[in-house]
Amino acid sequence: MVDGDVPERMQVAAFDAFGGPEVITLRTMPVPEVAADEVLIKVWSAGVGVWDAYEREGVLVPEGTEFPIVPGSDGAGTVVAIGSKVTNVAPGDLVYVSATTRPKGGFYAEYAVTKAEYAAKVPDGVPAEHAAAMSTDALTALAGLDTLGLPSGAWLLIFGASGGQGHLAVQLAKRQGLNVIAVASGPDGVALVTRLGADVSIDGHGDTAQVLERIRDAAPDGVAGILAMAGGDTLDRLTEALTDGGVVAYAHGVRPEPSERPGVQVRAYDGEANPRQLQRLNELIEAGPFVVHVAEKFPLGKVVAAHRRLQTSYAGKLLLTIA
Repeated sequence: MVDGDVPERMQVAAFDAFGGPEVITLRTMPVPEVAADEVLIKVWSAGVGVWDAYEREGVLVPEGTEFPIVPGSDGAGTVVAIGSKVTNVAPGDLVYVSATTRPKGGFYAEYAVTKAEYAAKVPDGVPAEHAAAMSTDALTALAGLDTLGLPSGAWLLIFGASGGQGHLAVQLAKRQGLNVIAVASGPDGVALVTRLGADVSIDGHGDTAQVLERIRDAAPDGVAGILAMAGGDTLDRLTEALTDGGVVAYAHGVRPEPSERPGVQVRAYDGEANPRQLQRLNELIEAGPFVVHVAEKFPLGKVVAAHRRLQTSYAGKLLLTIA
């Protein structure tokens, strides 16, 4: 089923060679055709993540991708066409997507095709535009919480809590009944995680000994787990606050990786986009107010500036607006 208003060609941001932000340029390309298990989306907005920079640099290129590459694994918009085997969404639905493979191009485009299994209806309470910025990070945060498997009432330390994944993890953890100590970046980061419901908010830029003391004051019996969105000496020092047998879960790509030490388990995790996880994520999001904090928006024509902004410090997420 196809919307009769879909054009044959569209504007995209793409690159023909790996390199810095300047390799991405605007151009016109054909709107991709839809296979039986795919959906075509009129893109409203696209998330800008570090993985997009890795793809641009040639470090992390999805299987089946060929030049010119249209990046963007995260997007949101309106379904305008579906394949014959698609049953989970319909034309007219507002959806968000985390596409792990995208041989027909990503979401830095006016239209994008994705496997239907990567798409879910935008949950109540999240603006469709902002939903584009949460897809991969929210699924990854959920996978991190699954990796820890902490019971309701346990103390969790989130390190890097004001970042793209971290600020979503704070909210998902609270929905699972956890007590959250959020170590954030600077006063703005502390203000953000406090607003999002963290039980204790700490500026990670402070003296590490004082940070550790505040954690121990809040959880004198120790924290049961640490969700790490960043690595380094500060994180390794904060593992001293773990209970014996406590777990450090870190997202693949965190560098340096957390150090092993006696009495501490270290586990890596990745997010996974599939119908079950997307349903679980939506149910958690719809349990109460949910914020996708967008630090800055860029029109598609400013995509190079967006990728340069990726190299700086900011709280939350970056967003490309398309429609």
